[in-house]
Amino acid sequence: MLTSSAQPGAFRAFPRGTTIMNTARKAVIALAAVSAMALTACGPTEDGAAGGSGTPSASASPTASATAGPGASATAGPGATPSKSAAPKKTASPSKPPKPGATDPDYDVFPCSTLDVTFTANLAEPTTSSYLLKITNKGTKACRALGHPIVTFGDLDGQATERGAAPGIEDALRLEPGQTAYAGLMGGANDGKGKSVNSIALTMNTESDLKQTPLKASTPGLYVSPSKNSVTAWMDNSEDALSL
Repeated sequence: MLTSSAQPGAFRAFPRGTTIMNTARKAVIALAAVSAMALTACGPTEDGAAGGSGTPSASASPTASATAGPGASATAGPGATPSKSAAPKKTASPSKPPKPGATDPDYDVFPCSTLDVTFTANLAEPTTSSYLLKITNKGTKACRALGHPIVTFGDLDGQATERGAAPGIEDALRLEPGQTAYAGLMGGANDGKGKSVNSIALTMNTESDLKQTPLKASTPGLYVSPSKNSVTAWMDNSEDALSL
């Protein structure tokens, strides 16, 4: 065996087997490194094969990207249904003002006066001197027979009293041209306190100061009692006029 006290520059001896062991170790390490590199180059890892984090992410479709710019909206993708824009609402045209009388059929219907009607009086009950009064619209326009007729007796003062209630002006009987209205003039038995007359005169209630020409009718022997003669409101039939 060589001693360790060799001269400078001379070959230094190592224990037997040391050089061979180191060389073998380096060879093993180099082989392991080459194997690792080979495995890395053999394709995707398990994560890449399973679509994991190793898989490259797909780039966004151009059609799904938003168009840049002020006020720009996102471009609809494939299959998207474009929304329909709301149709503009039609503006209602202003309605024309109604003509007078167009909405109210009684707009120009005035109360009947003696200038509008004909008049007759027929004896209905001789015992009580009751008469059926009848007027007919002789004009070309409708008129209203308001309230009660105004009846005077010959040359006697005063007039018949009103019997029963009458409808208001808005509900008064409407007479078309040729139509008729009736009223009952109730007399009384001769009690010796009244007088008999041979005629009566009639004017219409117009709720105004309209001047009218009285219409006369013959009533021979009509007995006028100071307190019993009365007249009903205008009605559309003779039965009601005489039964009230």
